[in-house]
Amino acid sequence: MYKRKLDTDIRCPLEYGLEIFGGKWKSRIICVLAEKRILRYGELRKEMGNITDAVLASALKDLIGNDIVVRKSYDEIPPHVEYSLSEKGASVVPILQSICKWSGIFYRDDSDNMMVHCQRCDYR
Repeated sequence: MYKRKLDTDIRCPLEYGLEIFGGKWKSRIICVLAEKRILRYGELRKEMGNITDAVLASALKDLIGNDIVVRKSYDEIPPHVEYSLSEKGASVVPILQSICKWSGIFYRDDSDNMMVHCQRCDYR
């Protein structure tokens, strides 16, 4: 199992927040789950676009470990697992929307590559 070479050195609340929901994939996962509410793994992967299984599984594991995403497993054959935002995860959405609005002022629009979910942010 992977073990970090150095311990995480978080010195302020902002660093904690960025560790929890920062990065390319974690924020996208949160936004997709905020829009779709509940998704199975395959549905989530399809919504995410060009993410690999390893990266998605790792990001979900981190988000679940930090109580942002809830993983609900059903005792069925074939296995049925659903992902959704926890209450803590849902509380992150307005923060990400604020960042999106701020970024929209400076970001060069590339509508060909924009995710459908991102078009719901009314930052213009």
